[in-house]
Amino acid sequence: MRFEEFGIEQGILKSIQKLGFKRPTDIQYKSIRPILEGEDVLAIAQTGTGKTAAFVIPILHRLQLRKKSSRKGGVRCLVMVPTHELALQITDVFFQIGKHTRLDFLALFGGVSQEPQIEKLQSGVDVLVATPGRVFDLVNQKHLDLASVEILVLDEADHMLALGFLKDIRDLIRFLPSRRQTLFFSATIDANIKKLAYSLVSKPIRIQISPKNPVAKNVDHSVTMIKMDDKRFFLERLINNHPDGKILVFVRTKVRAERVCKAMDRVGIKCITIHGGKDQVDRDISMKLFKSGDVKVLIATDLSARGIDIPDVDYVVNYDLPEKPENYVHRVGRTGRGTQKGLALSFCSDEEKMSLDEIEKYLGDSIKLVEIEQDIYNNVIDFSSQTSSDWKTLMRDAEKNTVKQKKKRK
Repeated sequence: MRFEEFGIEQGILKSIQKLGFKRPTDIQYKSIRPILEGEDVLAIAQTGTGKTAAFVIPILHRLQLRKKSSRKGGVRCLVMVPTHELALQITDVFFQIGKHTRLDFLALFGGVSQEPQIEKLQSGVDVLVATPGRVFDLVNQKHLDLASVEILVLDEADHMLALGFLKDIRDLIRFLPSRRQTLFFSATIDANIKKLAYSLVSKPIRIQISPKNPVAKNVDHSVTMIKMDDKRFFLERLINNHPDGKILVFVRTKVRAERVCKAMDRVGIKCITIHGGKDQVDRDISMKLFKSGDVKVLIATDLSARGIDIPDVDYVVNYDLPEKPENYVHRVGRTGRGTQKGLALSFCSDEEKMSLDEIEKYLGDSIKLVEIEQDIYNNVIDFSSQTSSDWKTLMRDAEKNTVKQKKKRK
């Protein structure tokens, strides 16, 4: 099936074609039609499956074709997301696909001055993409009117609950009209998420895209055993031997992110960090530099693992294994987006073997193990800033050297 067959407005189709979208993904194929028809939708799908476009496309169509509300300062569609970065990303998708519409879009989040946001809201917006905290603040200050909302979207709902936004979400619902379309998107579902979902939606169309392997098929992921204190040497080697590659490195804590960044800086590798300890302006700068490719290495905490669509990430490196097994899927899902291929490599120390077991249990399968022979391992540490082979090449070279040594002995 092609997007044209949904009967989508021509300006939106034009943008879709320019973006290179040819055929809908599974989640798009199953979601677009019921959303176009005004149904409530409860959708569960893994990261990297095209969830954002699955609701952006039909929402743009519905808002473009229906008469705009006359209520001054109103909002027609409210999209609730867990993080500032995700708010910016989804708003950008609305701008890209809605380029040829007459609709207005705004990202609303905390950590920055609210005055420019208030000024924009006063004239009204068609789509408001926002984090719960800032929405709740502006509603209470009477700067934001939600009485005209026609469509409510909760995206990355499981992450919002994990971040403690449940009360904010429930408090906000009372400011919304009872007659509205509600779309609920989540990567996972459990009892709490199900309870929240069914308190918001009415006779929803339930859609669940659940492949046997929760890791996207486009991602080649593996693990290698490395001592905790040696990880920086192997990261250095990987970065140096992929100078043109965009590499996203995940660590457990913001302190560790800065330490790893400084360790790379000491060996002449330029990198940037993003984590909850940085203010919004610095986080924005880091994302822009990495997305543009001006800086090729971004070191992040799990703040950036969920829902962030960073184009053309060649490698994801789990410098530290995540504490929560499901975050492994979200992390490696930052590469291999859409139809692109991606590579993910995890460094596992002895202290992290239990975490690895939990991750494999969650995946329902073992992760491919890359074994590094001791002499090669020592070589990476002893000559980390001088050796020119990547970790795969090192293993091949080691095999060649072994053959040569045997020939010499003969």
